[in-house]
Amino acid sequence: QVRFVESGGGLVQPGGSLRLSCEASGSIFAINTMGWYRKAPGKQGELVATITEDDNTNYGESVKGRFTISRVNGKNTVFLQLNSLTPDDTAIYYCSLKVGANTQWGQGSQVTVSS
Repeated sequence: QVRFVESGGGLVQPGGSLRLSCEASGSIFAINTMGWYRKAPGKQGELVATITEDDNTNYGESVKGRFTISRVNGKNTVFLQLNSLTPDDTAIYYCSLKVGANTQWGQGSQVTVSS
């Protein structure tokens, strides 16, 4: 069983920035992909970004150039820097850990972008 500790969500004005963090602990295979997905009310869930254990990254089209994912080498800790936020970025952001075909999820962090 993997335990997730997420932090960093909150309320921010349009154009502002936030930084999300997620630490996964437990029995975790070293070769894994961590990432963030988001779900907004009335919308389908979507990929935000993922990063492999050797720092290969992938971003959803709507966040490219604005968000940056990173991780601490040797630790199952991942960060998401969110810049130039717009109201369309309002959602619950879920941390994920994927090992092979198995994905586990954090509890989610609310990000609200509003003036």
